[in-house]
Amino acid sequence: MVTGDRCDRNTGVNRRSFVASAGAAAGLLIAAPSLVKGYQANEKLALGLIGCGGRGNWIAKLFQDTGKYQWVACADYYPDRANATGDQLKIDAARRYSGLSGYKQLLDGQLDAVVIETPPYFHPEQAAAAVAAGKHVFLAKPIAVDVPGCLSIAESGKQATENKLVFLVDFQTRANELYREAVRRVHAGDIGKLVLGEAHYPWSGGSRGPAPASVEEQPGNWYHVLALSGDFVVEQAIHSLDVASWIANAEPVRAWGTGGRSLRAENTIWDHFAVNFEYPDGFIISFTAIQTIPGVKDEIRCRVFGADGVIDTDYFGDGWIRGQKPYEGGNTGALYTTGAVTNIVEFHQFVATGQYANETAAASARSNLLAVMARKAGYSQGEITWRQLLACTERLEPNLKGLRA
Repeated sequence: MVTGDRCDRNTGVNRRSFVASAGAAAGLLIAAPSLVKGYQANEKLALGLIGCGGRGNWIAKLFQDTGKYQWVACADYYPDRANATGDQLKIDAARRYSGLSGYKQLLDGQLDAVVIETPPYFHPEQAAAAVAAGKHVFLAKPIAVDVPGCLSIAESGKQATENKLVFLVDFQTRANELYREAVRRVHAGDIGKLVLGEAHYPWSGGSRGPAPASVEEQPGNWYHVLALSGDFVVEQAIHSLDVASWIANAEPVRAWGTGGRSLRAENTIWDHFAVNFEYPDGFIISFTAIQTIPGVKDEIRCRVFGADGVIDTDYFGDGWIRGQKPYEGGNTGALYTTGAVTNIVEFHQFVATGQYANETAAASARSNLLAVMARKAGYSQGEITWRQLLACTERLEPNLKGLRA
């Protein structure tokens, strides 16, 4: 068991207490009604970007290209990155913030919504602060690196709904109509009782290291820092687990697994996991993930067999249902971009039309908990139950000593 990622296995927390636990975990402030305003369908939303790294800049352009948004502020730990992004997005120099607390200054300013693209460790705190400040939230996956963080995000989504704010988590597959229709049909019973699922994430990429040489490098080279990324099973392979969780539409009873670090350098994250999840009624999901293998075909795939058919989804290929009630489906296309664009367009639509159900918050919390569960089962080379998982109160804490506030 890795230090800082363990649970008390003698606990009374159960699956039904997930929502209640989420509420207890965050303790967020409720935004004052005066902080929330109405919008017109053709009105541009004033945005603040928190996190000016590679993906932050990539998605900022996608927001800009829709013509429905205007960037007015940005924040990043590194001043040079905040300034470079500010130049690119034509943000006033006075509204470019840096340091670990730069996002707080951003939230104090006039803007409608924030886009959070920072290392996952920071997501719960930043999302909670944004909701408390009365801002709509567009949040990158994964939402957190540990159980308390997942529960905090679930609570932030609930608080956003209560405060008439939009809270959207950017999973591209959940924005794809082919995926949506296929999963809808499974939930309607088209493949019958679920029997066995396969969720796989083989990946040629994912650097083998090394970990950051200094604390100052961590905010920009965070992937290999467990407490900042949650390990690749949380930061990357969650794509496969999210689809599996979406199809299963339930929490597992228990998980058992293994894995290791055979290819990556010491003092960094693992490079492979193999975990089985057992659901009520005996449904099993077999999950495997591996990175840094040259020549491997990259896949984000989930296949589930039911008593009356099978659903097969491939992030880079086709999605369909075969069996008694077939669905032809089709090719998912350039999902990484098209899914993000759909989420961006729907985010504006939800704000303009006052749709505050914020269903992606709870769904993403469940998927993220599944990924944390996989990590814990792998690290312990053993078994963990859902009850034990939800009782985990320990937080992964990176070494941030010496970083600029």
